[in-house]
Amino acid sequence: MFPTYDVIVVGAGHAGCEAAVAAANLGSRVLLATMNMQTIAQMSCNPAMGGVAKGQIVREIDALGGYSGIISDETAIQFRMLNKSKGPAMWSPRVQSDRHAFAAMWRQKLEAHPLIDFWQEMVTGLIVKDKRVTGIHTSLGLEISGRSVVLTNGTFLNGLIHIGEKNFGGGRAGERAATGLTGQLLDLGFESGRMKTGTPPRVDGRTIDWDALETQPGDENPGRFSYTETNPISDQIPCHIAYTSPEVHETLKEGFDRSPMFNGRIRGLGPRYCPSIEDKIDRFADRDRHQLFVEPEGRNTCEVYVNGFSSSLPEDVQFKALRKIRGFENAKMFRPGYAIEYDFFQPTQLRRTLETKLIDGLYFAGQINGTTGYEEAGCQGMMAGINAHLAINEKDPFVLTRADAYIGVLIDDLVNKGTNEPYRMFTSRAEYRILLRQDNADLRLTPKAEALGIDVADRMARVEEKKAGVKAIELALKQAGVEPSQINSSLEAVGSTPLSEKTKASLLLTRPHVTLDHLTEALPVLAKAINIHDEETRQLAENSIKYAGYIEREQALVDKMIRLEGVRISDSFDFHSVNSLSKEARQKLTEVRPETVGQASRISGVSPADVSVLLVKLGR
Repeated sequence: MFPTYDVIVVGAGHAGCEAAVAAANLGSRVLLATMNMQTIAQMSCNPAMGGVAKGQIVREIDALGGYSGIISDETAIQFRMLNKSKGPAMWSPRVQSDRHAFAAMWRQKLEAHPLIDFWQEMVTGLIVKDKRVTGIHTSLGLEISGRSVVLTNGTFLNGLIHIGEKNFGGGRAGERAATGLTGQLLDLGFESGRMKTGTPPRVDGRTIDWDALETQPGDENPGRFSYTETNPISDQIPCHIAYTSPEVHETLKEGFDRSPMFNGRIRGLGPRYCPSIEDKIDRFADRDRHQLFVEPEGRNTCEVYVNGFSSSLPEDVQFKALRKIRGFENAKMFRPGYAIEYDFFQPTQLRRTLETKLIDGLYFAGQINGTTGYEEAGCQGMMAGINAHLAINEKDPFVLTRADAYIGVLIDDLVNKGTNEPYRMFTSRAEYRILLRQDNADLRLTPKAEALGIDVADRMARVEEKKAGVKAIELALKQAGVEPSQINSSLEAVGSTPLSEKTKASLLLTRPHVTLDHLTEALPVLAKAINIHDEETRQLAENSIKYAGYIEREQALVDKMIRLEGVRISDSFDFHSVNSLSKEARQKLTEVRPETVGQASRISGVSPADVSVLLVKLGR
């Protein structure tokens, strides 16, 4: 009935979808197994992609040939570039998505791929022989053979939904939990834990007084995620901002005695940076209001997502408190918010390829690794799918370093440090974030995709065109001299010191408030040479010149890290035999089994002195 597949992907969320297309686009025959074909690429939580640091990840997925960026662009109802008031290392693209269109387009893309097959059924176990995975068991008792398996189970592993004093099994509202796999993985020697996440109530937009809320429109000149020619967004739909109040807080407190968070029924740890509304009220008791983002679910629905009001309180308390919010006095709920607990597996049990250390050919990606967020899941799925294909074809693994991509930072953090709370990406986690900007992801990663054998010919042509454009702009700025009479009025307007003598345009651009637009407005000849290039190329050139000193400084740190990454550690190296290592270092190094000294240096509990000892021991 079934052939032997190259890669079997279990779960069709964001991680599973990217894993399937990544392996298939490299030539593997893929089976995508899901419990429900109708919920492929479901946006289980908020209907949006990107955001702070997450937007950089989506652009990186796109630069490597993934589909998240393309589908986000084609189904967006609003685009905003966040953090524009800060430096370009912090700029992060975000789209509000049409939830139904997003999932539908993902399914269309997957079904159009000739190397992807589907099977709708619960996967209850793995077939493992001699510490190697060889397939899966299903709830119908079927055995499906595969040369590798990628588990992307999301919140479904023994998922338990909580609403007030009620709880019931489920991986998502209206869907059953997945059982069987956790027990087998524990028997195989894996370490598991429990985590918690939550979602807010959905509200009927027809019952909201929109005039009472603050409007949050999209960008006047919206950008996009993908480096391909996706359709530009039109007819943007605004989001809105509402606020809680002391009255709302007091109403919510009425249900605290029935809250599973406060009475001990929820044991899993939730995301620190996305707490439930009751957690906010409890932790920030001095705050008399909290901001809520009121987000449309799509173009053709009145359903609204109340971002910031995630709750597991009883439904009657949620409803009563909602109606105390200004603008929500007559609101009707489609369904209440809820919390969900689920199993995850410590990611220190993985190699940097996301293959498990205990079972060859078995990969974990997404929330099973303790992460939270569509973007974090999608990039893990893509990396697992790529590496599963490479491994079965006996090719070198594909690993991104912390200096290559936010994806590299995420995976490096997970496999070296593990996590005891849902891991979310932030720009602050990336020490080389000036190098890892959202505007240069294609320059950083598309050549790597080409080297892997992914068909990115059109993307590479754009990369080469962009590189040439940046060089041309930099040259024009270095050659152009600016007279004080040409620019001083513009400099004074932005609070910059006027010139007293002729200066090169490139030097002027390094000033904090001076932009390329200021220079081209003052110098028509310069404008003629620069404005032939598209906006993204111009911005990239501006950033390269303005932050050249910082970029060089970070690159020097990267070069030092690369030297440490070049010192490999044998799989059989006995850390306990090196008495000059600290006791904690010996324990952590033995547990994680780093592949290089660079990786060892980033493990919690391993000090610079321990790194020096390792270098001496390894003859370096």
